[in-house]
Amino acid sequence: MKNAKILMYDGSFNGFLCCIYKAFDEKIQVADIQKKAVVQNGLFSDSETIFTTMNHAKSVWNGIQTKSHIAIRNIYFAFLSEQKGIEFILYKHIKKLFSPSYLLSLNFTDDLESRIVKLAKNVGKEKQHLEWSIQFKKTADAINFEIIKPAYDVLPLISRHFRFQMSNTPWVIYDCKRNYGLYYNLNSVEFISLKADEVHKNMNCTNLNLRALMMRKLPTPKLSKPTLRSEYSYSQAAV
Repeated sequence: MKNAKILMYDGSFNGFLCCIYKAFDEKIQVADIQKKAVVQNGLFSDSETIFTTMNHAKSVWNGIQTKSHIAIRNIYFAFLSEQKGIEFILYKHIKKLFSPSYLLSLNFTDDLESRIVKLAKNVGKEKQHLEWSIQFKKTADAINFEIIKPAYDVLPLISRHFRFQMSNTPWVIYDCKRNYGLYYNLNSVEFISLKADEVHKNMNCTNLNLRALMMRKLPTPKLSKPTLRSEYSYSQAAV
């Protein structure tokens, strides 16, 4: 019998979905799913790197959504909680979601699902809190700017709100805990990184030239997170 495998991925939600695709498609016995940066091999486990393929990610997303619109929302929100071990928890939940016996237990919530729902609610609460509490400051180059340090990785969730609420002015929301931000340029929103040291040296925004500090990222995993819009449709665009 083959050893159970640890599936390693790039840290993005699409990368995680590709791990699910690989596990289901090849009927892999999964020991764990871990980000490549923090992978820890088990004593009796092999490891395999899973590369992000958008078609595979989209296939899993659509499959889960077909089962339950609520489930896909909770899975995505819970993933953004960054809870330790969340990938394996979600894998077990998705595996159960696709099992023939799942329909027989729709009226019952097990401990695993309760944990996911709780995490999703916490992420949702922080999303709403930030949407109502962020207060922008104007920089020297006329960009509305705010630095946040959320407990959860909620930037992908708050983009749509500010895109509609502040559609006539450029803005940047920067997550200093995760060192990436959203930049709205009046046409679209993109993920960026900043020269953090320079930002902290010039916290008086009236003297801050934000565009000079922007370092736009190449198409990395951060750029390929799906957006949750109405009915949580899948999109290759991050925001």
